[in-house]
Amino acid sequence: MHRFKSVMLAVLCLFLVYLTHWQHLVIDTERLFSPRTELPEIVGFLAGFGTTFAALPDLLAMLRSRSSEGMNPRMGAIMGAFQILWIYYGVLIASRPVIIWNVIAVLFNFLTVGAYAFFLRKEKEAHTDGAR
Repeated sequence: MHRFKSVMLAVLCLFLVYLTHWQHLVIDTERLFSPRTELPEIVGFLAGFGTTFAALPDLLAMLRSRSSEGMNPRMGAIMGAFQILWIYYGVLIASRPVIIWNVIAVLFNFLTVGAYAFFLRKEKEAHTDGAR
């Protein structure tokens, strides 16, 4: 798990370094904060709703069972890291649906990874206590 955290930290650091070279890109704040909602945005909100909450059943199942059994945190971590790129892309193209749904999805994916780590630690503690 320590190795996985190190790799994720390295990827995020490289991502931040890469982003600093994009200063020449202009963000269309007028369009981003416009009160008008057009058909493409409505479709974007609907599509984003479906893809954002696709990971929710896994998180709920883990919370109900209070166990990390059968879960793989890599998918949540990878999805969360790449959804950060989607958020940045949404800012660049001034797309509220892309920004909003990916912020929510990042939270769900990192909550899933956090819950996995929490339950795995509890299971290891219970296993070592039972072995004594």
